[in-house]
Amino acid sequence: MSFVPGGISTKLLAATMLATMAAPALAQGAPVPAAADQAGVIADLQRQIDELKAMVAQLQAAQQTAASAAPSQPQNPVVLAQQASPANPAPSSQAIAAAAAPPAAGTPQSPPVQTASTSRGGKRWYEKLMLRGYTQMRINEIVSGDDVAPAGLSRLRSIGDSGIRDEGNFSLRRVRLILQGDVNDYLSLYLQPDFATAVSNQSVGERREGFAQLRDAYADVFPTGDKSFRIRLGQSKIPYGWENMQSSSNRLALDRTDAINSAAPGERDLGVVAYYTPPHVQRIWDRLTEDGQKLFGNYGAFGLGAFNGQGLNRTETNDNVMIVALATWPFELDGLGLDGQVLELGGSMMRNRIEIEQRTGGLSPVSYADNRIGVHAILYPQPFGLQAEWNWGRGPQFDPATQQIETRSLRGGYVQAMGRVRRSPLGPFYPFARWQYYRGGFKGAINSPRLETEELELGLEFLPTPALELTVTYGWASRREADERRFGQAEGELLRVQAQWNY
Repeated sequence: MSFVPGGISTKLLAATMLATMAAPALAQGAPVPAAADQAGVIADLQRQIDELKAMVAQLQAAQQTAASAAPSQPQNPVVLAQQASPANPAPSSQAIAAAAAPPAAGTPQSPPVQTASTSRGGKRWYEKLMLRGYTQMRINEIVSGDDVAPAGLSRLRSIGDSGIRDEGNFSLRRVRLILQGDVNDYLSLYLQPDFATAVSNQSVGERREGFAQLRDAYADVFPTGDKSFRIRLGQSKIPYGWENMQSSSNRLALDRTDAINSAAPGERDLGVVAYYTPPHVQRIWDRLTEDGQKLFGNYGAFGLGAFNGQGLNRTETNDNVMIVALATWPFELDGLGLDGQVLELGGSMMRNRIEIEQRTGGLSPVSYADNRIGVHAILYPQPFGLQAEWNWGRGPQFDPATQQIETRSLRGGYVQAMGRVRRSPLGPFYPFARWQYYRGGFKGAINSPRLETEELELGLEFLPTPALELTVTYGWASRREADERRFGQAEGELLRVQAQWNY
């Protein structure tokens, strides 16, 4: 006869005691009861055994019912006592104690009961979010050339860094703080302000530094719970141009090139964009990331978006939306004998109409066509690599002859050679050389002036520690200043140093 834990009743204990007391009496030579009395005792014991069997069966049925209702929780003996009825007698105090006692070693245990704070997703909200960022401090020196010029002539300046000027020294190019994380399997968030924005006209045109500006504020929605497909809602990067998508914290050159960045100054706008990354592509990018390569960020192999089209932090002023599309695909070159090497090819397009800020105040009364198409190619450095982009299109540009903004053609891009040394006494370092070229309007400046840029830049980035990156560049530049009131080309040589610390 078998018993379940906690199934011993008072009657079972009484029967055991009776048998125990009878054994010594027989051993001491007590008179043997008559056959009739023996038969009565046996019948009484059999009746008690039958009752015990019935009780055990009831307790087993009750336990099976409770287990099927809540398989992750052990049966509470108090609940058993509360559920007892005349048809289902309550278990004894010994049974309750046995059920409440900890299980013996080696006995399988039910998993712990989840509380409200851990049952939804397994983590609390502050365990799902991550706070990180980086800061870039620079010093720019115009070694020779047109650092100053008379009124009407171009000075050596750059649309990528306002710290390049005749009386500049140290500057903070970026001070970013990023809050990001998964809210659940279907939603993640990303928030990034920049605390190194400059504001002019504070006191008779005086420039002030260190203002905060919103850069990114978006949510990624994963309709299927699979992160290979996402819908991005809010202010985020415009998927046009490979280097526009690449984070400034991850780029070798200090600034983006004029030709590519002129398509989306500030790189961001408010809208909706869908990204898709096939698992095969994600596997290649994950391998490159683990290898320490500088990728273009958490974006898809395919992207299609609709944005306001006026630019970063600017109010929408027409009923048109900017349509942007991007496609990029990495190819593993192991079959060509280049083990581990990856070549990434792709392109992007933009279709938009934009109203330009005018020198006389306000925006232009008409919207100008702003359409482009571009291509890119990246051979990741292992240890040598190449990167190139080029784009063509039509956009707004100020015409000095007519003193009007007109739609004109544009073209330009860059070619960059780069290497990677994984180990050295100074830590890993990346030498690079970049040539850039652009002819076309710059819609991010007042009246969309024409830019004529040609520049060769040599640089070296090295990492004394993973949290600190130091970059030194020397360049030869020929530029037309982004001001429609100034003409001609400014030429000169630039020495630039940047320290970036990551946290």
